[in-house]
Amino acid sequence: MPEKNEILVRLENIVKHYPIRGGIFLKEIASVKAVDGISLHIRKGETLGLVGESGCGKSTLGRALLRLEEPTSGKVFFHGEDILTYDKKQMRNLRKQMQIIFQDPFSSLNPRKTVSYIVGEPLRIHGVQNRREREQRVLELLETVGLKKEHMRRYPHQFSGGQRQRIGVARALSLHPELIVCDEAVSALDVSIQAQVINLLQDLQEEFGLTYLFISHDLSVVEHISDRVAVMYLGKLVELARSEKLYQSPLHPYTQALLSASPLPDPDRTKAHRIILKGDVPSPITPPSGCRFHTRCLYAQQVCREKEPEFREVEKKHWAACFFAKESGNSL
Repeated sequence: MPEKNEILVRLENIVKHYPIRGGIFLKEIASVKAVDGISLHIRKGETLGLVGESGCGKSTLGRALLRLEEPTSGKVFFHGEDILTYDKKQMRNLRKQMQIIFQDPFSSLNPRKTVSYIVGEPLRIHGVQNRREREQRVLELLETVGLKKEHMRRYPHQFSGGQRQRIGVARALSLHPELIVCDEAVSALDVSIQAQVINLLQDLQEEFGLTYLFISHDLSVVEHISDRVAVMYLGKLVELARSEKLYQSPLHPYTQALLSASPLPDPDRTKAHRIILKGDVPSPITPPSGCRFHTRCLYAQQVCREKEPEFREVEKKHWAACFFAKESGNSL
């Protein structure tokens, strides 16, 4: 297991806007601000959890990191090199080191191909032309993720959801990657199967020294698997800290609201203070001025409406984008 001090990935001011076109000449009349200036890093061997409501830009950020979506602006450094400057040939070679596990374990697998072909396709694309050698590697991968030899000749529809996600994990591992983006990798699974896949991911991380960006809206899963947790709201980072620190003493009002809404597993216990957010999430086409959370925040002041808060280190290794982070943290 590598030491968690070397920075493997660093994002600098990543922006991803989707144009909205209209009129006779289809000119750009507005844009969806999916990701709007995010900077963070992921250390080698760690798991960075990324949480937030649906539509906040989590998956878009993960795809921008891998260049599955081209960022509008910003920089993505992998091993210290800006991969946004890479050409197609360089990116093709880099794909071996950066992989993704998709949310839907059925639609991400080709229904017309066998498991042997699906898991072996990355090997074939990247130069392993010997069929016997590919099939031997596929068998090793399937056994690694808890599947058997007889599964090689079956099709995706012949498996359960958990088994299909294991196939997706095997495919992601086929080229010995360093970084895997887990994009809602367990959200489509039953709770008991979620636990099996999470334990599998942790075992694989320990065995192969993997680094994860774990995207999810399930706070309990993120707490269990993550070393650090980043919280997103409407395209912006609002809080970042070590997992235990963030869950014990969240500083941002949005994080506090998320955690207060998370159910407790003990039916005899209740939340001491349940925070109910007012209103709906604003549109990412026309986000609010100043702090984007001020329209729903319990502590909003005039300065929150006029000025955007800096993403700053409020406490040691605990970052938040809030003018009143200390005050709101003490109110929990």
